[in-house]
Amino acid sequence: MTSHTALSAAAIRRLLPHRYPILLVDRVLELEPGRRLVSVKAVTCNEPCYARLGPDAGDEELAYPATLLVESWIQSAGVLGGSADVAVQPGDDRVMLAGALNGVEFHRRVYPGDLVRHEVELSRAIGETLLFEGSSSVGDEAVVTFDRCVVAYRPAAQLRVPPVTRAP
Repeated sequence: MTSHTALSAAAIRRLLPHRYPILLVDRVLELEPGRRLVSVKAVTCNEPCYARLGPDAGDEELAYPATLLVESWIQSAGVLGGSADVAVQPGDDRVMLAGALNGVEFHRRVYPGDLVRHEVELSRAIGETLLFEGSSSVGDEAVVTFDRCVVAYRPAAQLRVPPVTRAP
């Protein structure tokens, strides 16, 4: 992959297998392939996680789920990983697996109308295993920090469960 300063939504879709409603990276603002990435996720009232809420939902109910915030950051790491030497090439049958998160600290909640900025750094690559670190923020406020995220690329064929065959 060549050096980019930004990636469009179409380019992100080429790098990640995720689609609606779980594609949680809207734009990549900065990318240094194999080194670092800055992306954004715009949280809106139209998120599927808010569909069940009534018109009287309060702030606590409108807080963006922490699991989706983490997923968005890890997807950003996946885009950065796609720019590293172990990147999945077109036609490649490898899948990125998030293996572990260490030192995750939440600092404040995220709400509809917030623009979340993810910063991800590739701190180490060991074969097809990548170690990331970084943070997410809204404006000048830290939202969550990640001391380490371990991601591994594995052949999809090894991950598929064989079909169950029934005896006649």
